[in-house]
Amino acid sequence: MRCAVGCGHVQQTPERGYGLETVRGDPSHPVNQGLACQRGVSETADPDGEWLTRPLVREDGELVPTTWEAALQHAAEGLGTALADGGDSVAVLGSGQQTNEAAYALGKLARGGFGTRYYDANTTLCMASAVTAYYDAFGSDAPPPTYDDIPDAQSHVVWGANPAAAHPVMFRWIRQSADDDDSELIVVDPVHSESAEVADHHVPLEPGGDLALARAVLARVIETDGVDEEFVDEATVGFEELRAELPDAAEAAEMAGVSMADVDRLADALEDPSLLYWGMGINQSVNGTAAAGALIDLCLATGNLRPGSGPFSLTGQANSMGTRVCSSKGSWPGHRPFTDPDHRREVAKTWDVPVSRFPDDPGPGPVGIVDAIGDDIDAVYAVATNPVAGMPDATRVREKLEDSFLVVQDAFHSETVDCADVVLPAATWGESEGTTTNMERTVSRVRAATETPGGVRTDLTLIGQLADRLVPGLFDEKPEPDAVFDEFAALTEGTPADLSGISYERLEGETAVRWPAPEPDVSGGYRYYEAEDGGEDDADDTAAEPTAESWSFYTQSGRARFSTGEARPLPEPTDESYPFTLTTARRPDAYNTGVRTREDEPPTARVSPATAAAFADELESPADELEDGDDEQYARVVSRRASVTVSVETDEAIPDGVVWLPIHHPDVNDLTLPDVDPRSNEPNFKQCAVRLEPPRERDVRAVAEASA
Repeated sequence: MRCAVGCGHVQQTPERGYGLETVRGDPSHPVNQGLACQRGVSETADPDGEWLTRPLVREDGELVPTTWEAALQHAAEGLGTALADGGDSVAVLGSGQQTNEAAYALGKLARGGFGTRYYDANTTLCMASAVTAYYDAFGSDAPPPTYDDIPDAQSHVVWGANPAAAHPVMFRWIRQSADDDDSELIVVDPVHSESAEVADHHVPLEPGGDLALARAVLARVIETDGVDEEFVDEATVGFEELRAELPDAAEAAEMAGVSMADVDRLADALEDPSLLYWGMGINQSVNGTAAAGALIDLCLATGNLRPGSGPFSLTGQANSMGTRVCSSKGSWPGHRPFTDPDHRREVAKTWDVPVSRFPDDPGPGPVGIVDAIGDDIDAVYAVATNPVAGMPDATRVREKLEDSFLVVQDAFHSETVDCADVVLPAATWGESEGTTTNMERTVSRVRAATETPGGVRTDLTLIGQLADRLVPGLFDEKPEPDAVFDEFAALTEGTPADLSGISYERLEGETAVRWPAPEPDVSGGYRYYEAEDGGEDDADDTAAEPTAESWSFYTQSGRARFSTGEARPLPEPTDESYPFTLTTARRPDAYNTGVRTREDEPPTARVSPATAAAFADELESPADELEDGDDEQYARVVSRRASVTVSVETDEAIPDGVVWLPIHHPDVNDLTLPDVDPRSNEPNFKQCAVRLEPPRERDVRAVAEASA
């Protein structure tokens, strides 16, 4: 699996040699039933990236091959020297690209071994605002709906996401449901994306206008008597307080840059059973938590918290959900509250470490960790992540990491590898054993289809080997996937994210199991909701309607909570010097920071025809130096932090005044700014101010030489 849809793949090795020859969808897997997207297949079977196949250490400024023993010893010495000053002297950066077992072991090492508060994962860069909003509303993380609810929904509202590009298999299910005569698909996005292209209606709001639009829709729902009063009275708190603070619908719509007709279209859609999906366009903002909470409010107010409806955040990385459940990043395994003394004692007892070793809080998030390098932090251990390309204001991130002792554990060469003092080559999907958890809470087995070469070891093995050198006894013996899974599954018993009824043996028989699964014969469905059947079928063989519904939530009152988040000003509005808004998004053929799919060329900036025409003088085509027939135009995109040479593509899908760049290119985040949501610590990737300038002659020449 490559993304959080969680598709099962069948992987086959060649008759001779190492690697994977064939990858296809697994027809026996209950999630995708044989479906697979081309990106998932090609990234697994034939990645373009440079594999890491030998340990490396830095000598005289250069990374040179070495033995495993020398690399591990050098890593342990550097990390150990920092730890002598206290656990907070070492930062640990994890990933949604690890198995559950590796993520759990890394969290155990970071929190129970080192005792550092400076531990986080790249999942915070994409999902933290949704997580915070779920906790605010329900007292627990993860979506209430599952994929099973997609066929039953009548309205599919995709807001700040492009699943046609990011989650094509899931989007196929959404389209199939929306194609029913009584169903529709509405896409809310500043860009006329691939998803908007096939939607019944597109709402093109202003970049950053999501919270204002959501409040306008809720105000309109109230004005048109669209509130499910019975549900609100029975199952929620805080509605009257929110109602009193709502803006005028027309004024909020104007702030969002949309018409009242669009507001009414959304309000009308929510009268039917509705699934409201959202993604990075909502989360990656200084208003991410407030905007995600406002979308949940729409579901609560309209009673869309039953099967076939509800708030459904779209997760990106393959095991982002698993990282949230088991890695001890923002909560202890099973979503145990991080600061709760009873839960801390239970985790410390399981790990056989003193509870006093645990940090008092879960830390400041990835941006805050980078801020602390050089002050509190002397050394960094980065596993399956590429912060030099993936974090905002990336030039500063690179400089900070270069000034620390850096151990990088990864499968592919990346920009972060270039900064490392020690490089530990790690196995990837198809080479590792373990489990992973998709965005609808389904745990699947991951099996090794091929042996790893001699210079590569699994994440779990490497974490255990470093732990043996730095915190002897943290792992009783060499950590094996099945034993590690049993340990963390047992630690989730009785928690909101209960996996204690899942085992490798069960997964052998069922292939995949959705949590909560507190017993060996239980698998979770729609969360928080229960319906009592009305009895046996009647004489006409017609199923009786449910006679009662009930809801229960992990909040103190047992009720869902409406939010009260208010919009913060965007941190970097446009002005005369920087008149355009930069936004970043996914391409259908690439993923994450693109180390498996990246081409050696400038990123492509998409702008509207009007924007291109207004700034034609700033665009330049190096026609004299390129091959015949190449009429590409080039420019520099300049922010207050950096400038990047880009190829410019005119595209009517992009609104005027917006510059679109792909998140996958390593240069793009040199431009973005490190302001974060104050609740979730998620960065504001989606809006920053930029201008267009003519490209430098040397950059055009470099493009010409690369294209020759």
